[in-house]
This record gives sequence, C-alpha cells and structure tokens, in this order.
Amino acid sequence: MNKMAISFADNMAELADLPIYDEQKMMVIFIHALAVMNEKITHGLVLPYFQFDNLTAQNWMNLPKSLDIYVCGAGEGRELNLDARGKDYATNILSYPSGLSDEMCVMMNAVPLGELVICHDVVVREASEQGKKTDEHLAHLITHGILHLLGFDHELGQDEQDEMEGFEIEILNTLGIHNPYE
Repeated sequence: MNKMAISFADNMAELADLPIYDEQKMMVIFIHALAVMNEKITHGLVLPYFQFDNLTAQNWMNLPKSLDIYVCGAGEGRELNLDARGKDYATNILSYPSGLSDEMCVMMNAVPLGELVICHDVVVREASEQGKKTDEHLAHLITHGILHLLGFDHELGQDEQDEMEGFEIEILNTLGIHNPYE
C-alpha cells in the first residue's frame, strides 16, 4: 500500500488544517501520478532514477511507494534552495530523491521515492499571480515534484521539458485539472 507523510515547519503548523493540505486529497494526486507513470512503464518508458537492474519494471510497479512532503515558509524555502541548488530565493517546490538502489528497494519491499519540500508562501503567491486556484496549482507542483523524484528533469533541454510537461498535463487531466501551461 502506498504511503504519504506530510509534515510542517514549526512556524507553519497552523497550515495543517487548510483543505489544500488534506492528506487524502494529496494522496489522490500521488496515486494518479503513479497510475499514469505505471501505464507508461508498461509501454516501455524507462524511469531515469530506476533502471530496474535488480528489479523488473513489473515488480517495481507492484512494490508500495512512499512519499514525504514537508511544508515550509519563504525564509526556510530560500535557505533550502540556496543549499540544494545554489539559488538565493524561495522556490515553489524542491525534490529530494531517496536515491535508494533497486537492491535496497527489494530488501525493503518498498520504494521510498523521496521528499518534496513545498514553500507555502510561494505557492499561494504564484497561484494568485497566475489566476489559478491554489489547490490546483499545488496539485500541479506535487505532480511536478513526483516526476523529479522519478528522475525527470525539465532543465536538461527542450525535449526533456516537453516530455515532463506532457506527463504533468496527462496526470492533472486524470484529476480533472486543466492544462496548467495554457
């Protein structure tokens, strides 16, 4: 069974009661993202971080996945982005892949994908600036982050960006969310 854990920075603990951070809603996003990507794996897609050396693609799809989400404010988001990417500003989401080998996943009988760090202040500001519903923008960013945890990287070039955006659009469509790039 897939698992998700959501935690909040101490100074952001009151956000836990907001409907956008409802664990069941966030779990639905996670499940839809995995379902779309599993279908693509079935048709030959290779996940950059999971090469299936010691684990067949089918076995990988059958193993339960886990995802950790941490919600922070702009100050901590800025520090984390500077530390992780050398960029001195708060970003909307950061992705920290688990980096576990196929062998380790087999031994654990699970695939911990990693952690997503969501900077609440940036997400809310961007949604407002872009005329989007905050929950739909957050769903897009979680989807985006999950794809990063699977090894996709839009910053490698236009082909990679197009591929990743296509996956995002397809996943969000299964959630009833309109193309965020239009």
